[in-house]
Amino acid sequence: MKVLLQRVARAQVDVGGEPVGRIGAGLLVFLGVETGDGPSETERHAAKTAELRIFPDEAGRMNRSVEEVGGEVLVVSQFTLAGSTRRGRRPSFERAAPPETARALYEQFVAALRRRGLTVATGRFGAMMDVELVNAGPVTLMLDSKDAASE
Repeated sequence: MKVLLQRVARAQVDVGGEPVGRIGAGLLVFLGVETGDGPSETERHAAKTAELRIFPDEAGRMNRSVEEVGGEVLVVSQFTLAGSTRRGRRPSFERAAPPETARALYEQFVAALRRRGLTVATGRFGAMMDVELVNAGPVTLMLDSKDAASE
């Protein structure tokens, strides 16, 4: 599982020209589910997303989490995060989980964030989406299940 986090001043996702998810200050989360991912990775990454200290404190240091600052979260499914560009010029998506598995884990990730009391908006799973954002900082970080042993 790969989770790309972007600290944003605001973000919105549209499908067919209509807004389906919109947030103010908080995190835009792109979630890529890979074959072999399961509920434990989903819960761990949702907790890390909620608790990661990447918002400024009074001194301007990244020392607060999205939970602590009362930020919002916009979660967008992004199977291309599972893409590999190791060979050739066309990405391979062999590592991407099948849609039914990915959808279930995406929904579990969203539910885990909501259980923590966060306001969570979403894109539309499997749809062609237009995403607009104002990256604050900019701050962009990647969480990867392969790095879990070092967390």
